[in-house]
Amino acid sequence: MNNYIYILTDSNRSCLHVGMTDDLQRAAKTYRELKGLFFDAHPRVSRLVYHETLPGSSEALRRFNELSRYTRMQKERLIRRRNPNWLDLSIAATRTGAMPPILPQRRELPATTNRVQN
Repeated sequence: MNNYIYILTDSNRSCLHVGMTDDLQRAAKTYRELKGLFFDAHPRVSRLVYHETLPGSSEALRRFNELSRYTRMQKERLIRRRNPNWLDLSIAATRTGAMPPILPQRRELPATTNRVQN
């Protein structure tokens, strides 16, 4: 059975929430329908912007703990590598019945120096 690690945000991208589930569509639907699920005074976290599929629950738990310790900047970098426009991935899932694949991680290019050649 597959397990999923995901990151949700609100419409202003002010909050990033890391979660783990075995049914990504159900989790996305729950966040969309319930207001103030975790944060009463916080914006509604309902936009699925990142997800990973992992084969086992132990791997998923390890990755969940790893992402939970990430700083905001690290989470944003992770999201931008695979979903540069921060599109809501759960919208496509409700239309097609399956979660859309996200872009593969891009390799980091080595730093180059800008030299003027004569």
